[in-house]
Amino acid sequence: MSAADHHRAVAAVFTDRVHGTRDWDAPAPVEGWAARDVVLHLVEWLPGLLAAGDVELEPGPTGDPVGAWDHHVGQVQALLDAPDADRSFTHPRLGTSPLDQAIDRFYTPDVFMHTWDLARATGQDDRLDPGFSAALLEGMRPIEQLLRDSGQYGPAVPVPDDADVQDRLLGFIGRDPAWRP
Repeated sequence: MSAADHHRAVAAVFTDRVHGTRDWDAPAPVEGWAARDVVLHLVEWLPGLLAAGDVELEPGPTGDPVGAWDHHVGQVQALLDAPDADRSFTHPRLGTSPLDQAIDRFYTPDVFMHTWDLARATGQDDRLDPGFSAALLEGMRPIEQLLRDSGQYGPAVPVPDDADVQDRLLGFIGRDPAWRP
């Protein structure tokens, strides 16, 4: 699957959860966050990462999580659908790679994992694709210490040995799969 198609599929599920949210102040599984903060996180960090490599996204509306997400996801998808989506992208800390691959490697998985956060916070369907869950978990295990040291992931949450792959992924990234608002 291309980076553009992968983002389109992952973002579509997140978009459904955004449009299904009725309480933006509902507590989220990330400590100190509400549902709105899940969206805010996604629309705020990628523009900074891209700008460090001279790729600009236009700022979207503020104070409206739905409008902010819709604006943001449209811009990201446009980058990925562009004929030059595979142009060279150089970030001071991440090195050089094709732009579409950088987005697919760093951003699309974040949207995927935060889909659970938003869904769980707002009482929506929180099932994640098991194939992508397994691929993420397999890719992250060898670099666990690097991920933990980055401060982007909390301590692992123990899950039963026979837990499904979604729960194992959630536990790995520091979420309690049994968390409820």
